[in-house]
Amino acid sequence: MHKVLVHWRQFATFVAGGLLCAAADIGAMRTLLTAGVHYASATTAGFIAGLLVNYAFHSRVTFGAVATPVNFMRYLCVVGLNYLLTLGCVALAVPFLDNPLFGKIVSLPLVAVNGYLLSKYWIFK
Repeated sequence: MHKVLVHWRQFATFVAGGLLCAAADIGAMRTLLTAGVHYASATTAGFIAGLLVNYAFHSRVTFGAVATPVNFMRYLCVVGLNYLLTLGCVALAVPFLDNPLFGKIVSLPLVAVNGYLLSKYWIFK
């Protein structure tokens, strides 16, 4: 039972890191938009800022691992996979429900669990 609590605590930390990542992403984007940067550049910079914050947080805080180029490449693979999962959920929601946002919302827990498991057992093992 103790191991289950440890895993739940670690998963909660993982989700908190995701929220921190989202704040960094949106904060950077908003700051750049306010400074007059084009929306495409601001979106890209925000995404990169969030991605780097997410990787740093999970490597150090969530999993207590050393950040390495190999881990970072694995992390980028998981980001790509989660992006494809999200696109798949959205693509399924459009013809069946005519609601892409529903697909995005459905993808969130799938992406969180997938990201956590792959981070724990592959990226930061």
